[in-house]
Amino acid sequence: MPATRVFGAVAGRAFMEAAAKSAAKKTAASRVAAAKTTVKKTLSNRSINSGIQKVVPVSSQLGNFLGASQVSRTDAVKRVWEYIKLQNLQNPSNKKEIFCDEKLKTIFDGKDKVGFTEIARLLSTHFAKSG
Repeated sequence: MPATRVFGAVAGRAFMEAAAKSAAKKTAASRVAAAKTTVKKTLSNRSINSGIQKVVPVSSQLGNFLGASQVSRTDAVKRVWEYIKLQNLQNPSNKKEIFCDEKLKTIFDGKDKVGFTEIARLLSTHFAKSG
Protein backbone atom coordinates (compact mmCIF):
# COMPACT_ATOMS: atom_id res chain seq x y z
CA MET A 1 0.00 0.00 0.00
CA PRO A 2 1.55 3.39 -0.94
CA ALA A 3 2.36 5.81 1.88
CA THR A 4 0.12 8.48 0.36
CA ARG A 5 -2.98 6.32 0.79
CA VAL A 6 -2.32 5.67 4.49
CA PHE A 7 -0.96 9.05 5.65
CA GLY A 8 -1.87 11.39 2.84
CA ALA A 9 0.52 13.11 0.43
CA VAL A 10 1.66 15.82 2.88
CA ALA A 11 2.40 13.45 5.75
CA GLY A 12 4.33 11.10 3.43
CA ARG A 13 6.62 13.93 2.30
CA ALA A 14 7.20 14.98 5.92
CA PHE A 15 8.25 11.43 6.86
CA MET A 16 10.56 11.21 3.86
CA GLU A 17 12.20 14.59 4.67
CA ALA A 18 12.72 13.54 8.30
CA ALA A 19 14.33 10.29 7.16
CA ALA A 20 16.63 12.17 4.77
CA LYS A 21 17.71 14.59 7.53
CA SER A 22 18.43 11.70 9.89
CA ALA A 23 20.55 9.96 7.26
CA ALA A 24 22.47 13.20 6.56
CA LYS A 25 23.25 13.64 10.27
CA LYS A 26 24.53 10.07 10.51
CA THR A 27 26.85 10.47 7.51
CA ALA A 28 28.16 13.81 8.82
CA ALA A 29 28.88 12.23 12.20
CA SER A 30 30.70 9.32 10.57
CA ARG A 31 32.83 11.76 8.53
CA VAL A 32 33.81 13.65 11.69
CA ALA A 33 34.72 10.39 13.46
CA ALA A 34 36.82 9.27 10.49
CA ALA A 35 38.63 12.61 10.43
CA LYS A 36 39.42 12.37 14.15
CA THR A 37 40.93 8.89 13.79
CA THR A 38 43.02 10.10 10.84
CA VAL A 39 44.39 13.00 12.91
CA LYS A 40 45.16 10.67 15.83
CA LYS A 41 47.01 8.26 13.54
CA THR A 42 49.02 11.12 12.01
CA LEU A 43 49.98 12.52 15.41
CA SER A 44 50.93 9.11 16.79
CA ASN A 45 53.26 8.47 13.83
CA ARG A 46 55.33 11.57 14.62
CA SER A 47 58.41 11.30 16.78
CA ILE A 48 57.69 12.86 20.15
CA ASN A 49 61.33 13.60 21.03
CA SER A 50 62.39 15.72 18.08
CA GLY A 51 63.08 19.40 17.50
CA ILE A 52 62.55 21.62 20.51
CA GLN A 53 61.14 18.68 22.49
CA LYS A 54 64.37 16.71 22.22
CA VAL A 55 66.19 16.27 25.52
CA VAL A 56 69.73 17.69 25.21
CA PRO A 57 72.59 18.48 27.61
CA VAL A 58 72.53 21.97 29.14
CA SER A 59 75.18 24.26 30.66
CA SER A 60 76.08 23.94 34.33
CA GLN A 61 74.33 27.24 35.18
CA LEU A 62 71.03 26.16 33.65
CA GLY A 63 71.49 22.65 35.03
CA ASN A 64 71.86 24.04 38.55
CA PHE A 65 68.81 26.26 38.07
CA LEU A 66 66.62 23.42 36.76
CA GLY A 67 68.14 20.63 38.80
CA ALA A 68 68.83 18.48 35.72
CA SER A 69 71.79 18.07 33.37
CA GLN A 70 69.61 17.28 30.34
CA VAL A 71 66.30 18.88 29.46
CA SER A 72 64.23 19.86 26.42
CA ARG A 73 63.96 23.49 25.37
CA THR A 74 60.21 23.57 25.95
CA ASP A 75 60.56 22.12 29.42
CA ALA A 76 63.32 24.62 30.32
CA VAL A 77 61.20 27.61 29.26
CA LYS A 78 58.21 26.18 31.11
CA ARG A 79 60.21 25.73 34.34
CA VAL A 80 61.71 29.23 34.10
CA TRP A 81 58.21 30.70 33.72
CA GLU A 82 56.98 28.66 36.68
CA TYR A 83 59.84 30.09 38.77
CA ILE A 84 59.10 33.65 37.60
CA LYS A 85 55.42 33.34 38.51
CA LEU A 86 56.13 31.58 41.81
CA GLN A 87 58.58 34.31 42.88
CA ASN A 88 56.30 37.07 41.49
CA LEU A 89 59.08 38.58 39.35
CA GLN A 90 56.93 40.13 36.61
CA ASN A 91 56.75 43.92 36.59
CA PRO A 92 53.18 44.70 37.75
CA SER A 93 52.93 47.80 35.56
CA ASN A 94 54.48 46.16 32.47
CA LYS A 95 53.83 42.40 32.36
CA LYS A 96 56.27 42.03 29.44
CA GLU A 97 59.17 42.83 31.76
CA ILE A 98 60.79 40.38 34.18
CA PHE A 99 62.85 41.48 37.19
CA CYS A 100 65.77 39.09 37.67
CA ASP A 101 66.73 37.91 41.13
CA GLU A 102 70.19 36.45 41.80
CA LYS A 103 69.15 32.97 40.67
CA LEU A 104 67.79 34.23 37.33
CA LYS A 105 70.82 36.46 36.76
CA THR A 106 72.99 33.35 36.59
CA ILE A 107 71.15 32.15 33.47
CA PHE A 108 70.28 35.56 31.96
CA ASP A 109 73.84 36.93 31.60
CA GLY A 110 73.64 39.00 34.80
CA LYS A 111 70.86 41.29 33.52
CA ASP A 112 68.62 43.05 36.05
CA LYS A 113 65.60 43.08 33.71
CA VAL A 114 64.66 41.00 30.66
CA GLY A 115 61.72 41.15 28.29
CA PHE A 116 59.61 38.03 28.02
CA THR A 117 60.53 37.77 24.33
CA GLU A 118 64.23 37.60 25.28
CA ILE A 119 63.88 34.53 27.50
CA ALA A 120 64.10 31.91 24.75
CA ARG A 121 67.06 33.69 23.12
CA LEU A 122 68.95 33.98 26.41
CA LEU A 123 68.28 30.33 27.25
CA SER A 124 69.45 29.13 23.82
CA THR A 125 73.07 29.85 24.77
CA HIS A 126 72.81 27.23 27.52
CA PHE A 127 71.88 24.35 25.20
CA ALA A 128 74.46 22.13 23.51
CA LYS A 129 74.67 22.74 19.78
CA SER A 130 73.50 19.76 17.76
CA GLY A 131 75.19 18.79 14.58
